[in-house]
Amino acid sequence: METQNVKIINCDPSALGLFGLAMVTLVASSQKLGITSGTSFIIPWAIFLGGFAQLFACINDSKRNNVLGTTTFGGFALFWFAVATSWMIKNGVFGETMAATLDGIQLGFAFAGYVIFALFLTLGFATTNKVLFIDFIFIDLLLIGLALNSFGIMPEFSHYLAGYSELAVSLISFYGFGATVLNQHFGKVLFPVGKPLITIKR
Repeated sequence: METQNVKIINCDPSALGLFGLAMVTLVASSQKLGITSGTSFIIPWAIFLGGFAQLFACINDSKRNNVLGTTTFGGFALFWFAVATSWMIKNGVFGETMAATLDGIQLGFAFAGYVIFALFLTLGFATTNKVLFIDFIFIDLLLIGLALNSFGIMPEFSHYLAGYSELAVSLISFYGFGATVLNQHFGKVLFPVGKPLITIKR
């Protein structure tokens, strides 16, 4: 009796994850930078692009045995689900009682936790390519700005640090998305992403 091993090959899901990140940060940064106001129309993009697109990338990266990609996309999918829910609480979707008992410092602790999360991931992405590493530097700055602002530390500076960092994350993620899709589609490097910043032998 012969035994056959079937190998299922999935395509790289990181392009969709990067596109989701690019879209939600573009929309959210417009509010932080005062170009738009309110969060009502950011919430759908946070849920579907920030949340579900990155969750899809997470699940499919896990099938490729990519621990770094799975953890990153999964962690930030949950981040955007939580942020969208926080905005809905603030907007009174879950009732006036919840909206009246908000404590922004709790968000500060949540963002601080994500700073720790992102710093570990930044080290991991230093071994991938320069585009993803630079993207994560700005993600770190975004989260630091959000944490400081939620704690009421240098509120104006931290607000704009978060806003401009978020815009940078969006633009770099758009480039990373385009490079991932088109470089693989054409089978050659049209959009360079740079060599790894550091190389660690296993």
